[in-house]
Amino acid sequence: MAGDGKQKALDSTLANLKKRFGEGAIMKLGDAASMKVEAIPTGSLSLDLALGIGGIPRGRVIEIYGPESSGKTTICLHVIAEAQRLGGTCAFVDVEHALDPNYASRIGVNVDDLYVSQPDTGEQALEIAEALVRSGAMDVVVVDSVAALVPRAEIEGDMGDSHMGLQARLMSQALRKLSGAISQSNTAMIFTNQLRQKIGVMFGNPETTTGGMALKFYASVRLDVRRIQSLKHQGAVIGNRTRVTVKKNKVAPPFRQAEFDIMYNEGISRSGDVLDLAVEHEIVSKRGAFYSFGDTRLGQGRENAKIFLQENQDMFWQIDGLLRDQAGLARTLVPEGGESKIVAMPTATPVKTGKRASMAVVEDVIDDGDEDFDEMDEAA
Repeated sequence: MAGDGKQKALDSTLANLKKRFGEGAIMKLGDAASMKVEAIPTGSLSLDLALGIGGIPRGRVIEIYGPESSGKTTICLHVIAEAQRLGGTCAFVDVEHALDPNYASRIGVNVDDLYVSQPDTGEQALEIAEALVRSGAMDVVVVDSVAALVPRAEIEGDMGDSHMGLQARLMSQALRKLSGAISQSNTAMIFTNQLRQKIGVMFGNPETTTGGMALKFYASVRLDVRRIQSLKHQGAVIGNRTRVTVKKNKVAPPFRQAEFDIMYNEGISRSGDVLDLAVEHEIVSKRGAFYSFGDTRLGQGRENAKIFLQENQDMFWQIDGLLRDQAGLARTLVPEGGESKIVAMPTATPVKTGKRASMAVVEDVIDDGDEDFDEMDEAA
């Protein structure tokens, strides 16, 4: 009898809450339409695997931070390109006033359909971002970057004036207002951020990000992007080897790493990324310097194998599909002209997700001398 009384009281309370706040104000978690977190691919399969769900989560806040020229904006542009390819609508709030449309176009972004804003103040930038999110029409909104969000009081003041904590308060207020709208609109909200040095730190990591502590708490995913090697061909540097560490992840296990090439004027090297993963998971065999897929010889040396996959898109998408099958991820839609002939795997085995999602060796590399850069693994 006591149980019946409790149930009646609960039913009455739920009915009252729904009457006051509307349907969906409270529900059982099992009654939700979908409990699975949707994801947007990042353009790098190794990074998709490191994130655990096949990309960045929708309806969440994502922070991408790292040193200068490490690839933060490039990753954002690849996410936008993937979202557009899937039929989504994207916006880029260019707070740094440094977006290169030509580079974005080469990466694959449809610049004609990309909404771009170059605001004058931090308040204006965050108000624009909030309005776009609340519209419910945006799949991805990028704010590049938090460090460039200048409070109005600082712009209107004189050079040299002290404005302690203004940016941190601005970010804290904005995220309090944005968090609910981001979840309801299912928008992926990406903030890029810069690094600063703490003064007087004798032990531990002196690096920190700008904008206070709020973004660290509100972000469901935090990606640390580092340039670890320079790629060199015939004496000229043609790109960077990049390592991304998932420092925080609320939708999958954190602290996984992904390594891939970012080529100048091209973006993330998909062929190199897929080749490295295929070798690691024994889809592509490597004997000495020769790479083979089944009975097909891909080439001698990693660069030649990459070029072969770039020129033979059918085989590239076939290998990509096999990797996604092993990981349990949905297959990528093949672009026009790149029809994929899929070969079924006899059994699907989980992809190993150690600390690195890609362990292959980069050939023709040179260390750029930064003491923070790690040495690459030696060839087997």
